[in-house]
Amino acid sequence: MTHPALDRPYSAALVEKADAKPIKPFIRWVGGKSRLLPRILPHVPASIKNYYEPFLGGGAVFLACTSRVSGRSRLADLNEHLVAAWVAMRDHQTELRPLLNGYLANDSKEFYYEVRSATPLGLVEKAARFLYLNAVSWNHLWRENSRTGGMNAPWGDRSFKVMEEAMMKNIAKVLARTDIYAADFREILGGAKRGDFVYLDPPYLPVFTQPGVEKEATAKFNKYTAKTFEMSDLTELAQICSDLSRRGVRWVMSNRDTASVRDLFPNAEIIRFTAHRALAAQSRREVEPHLSPEAIIIGRI
Repeated sequence: MTHPALDRPYSAALVEKADAKPIKPFIRWVGGKSRLLPRILPHVPASIKNYYEPFLGGGAVFLACTSRVSGRSRLADLNEHLVAAWVAMRDHQTELRPLLNGYLANDSKEFYYEVRSATPLGLVEKAARFLYLNAVSWNHLWRENSRTGGMNAPWGDRSFKVMEEAMMKNIAKVLARTDIYAADFREILGGAKRGDFVYLDPPYLPVFTQPGVEKEATAKFNKYTAKTFEMSDLTELAQICSDLSRRGVRWVMSNRDTASVRDLFPNAEIIRFTAHRALAAQSRREVEPHLSPEAIIIGRI
């Protein structure tokens, strides 16, 4: 049975069901869902056995509903630098903090570009570098060169701030029951079973104004790693979602509201709305529309 997309109005009743005080993400991530939590959380089960999130980013949804998880959370992202930061926050805070303090002491525009050109080898060193660059880059953007894999976002003209120790300890406590992987989404969803929950926030695909012409406004959103996320990936993800539903696994996806996205999920409930985006806050050149058509896609089991 096909369920058409729904233009559902934003309900205050849904907001009341959302978790009252979600844990604030320690990573600012372009496309993060902190502002959309009141819309997303009402569709997350109140009781979850194991939680899966293969496009982790800043992890706003995971951090907001971690209290609902009785088992383990399996978190993954293809960006190995971001994953290093999550792992270091869980396992290596004693080693991480002095490195962050060192970045704080040397913070400057020149230092940013010096750090950006470096290649740390150890996990903790890689994590500290990521947290610094992500914190002070233009609009907190992490963008990688498709040929070299090097981070190439410009300096953001802001000062670095080290997280408070209490916040770091709280994050470590939350992460104690997590498995964190630098992995593709295809690698971690096979183990999800009935009673588990999967949240998906894949990179949004570019919008095309003309056939074959990429619109500048949305071109950056699938370039968080050297390997970009393409329509073929989203098509395969849609097939995996269908398999999750057949196995009785509940899942929710965030995505841009487009005809192609709606066509890929004909059996899901799709809630459509408009969200405010402000990616161009530090530039006169518009990079993302102020109003963005969004969709919450809810799997049916």
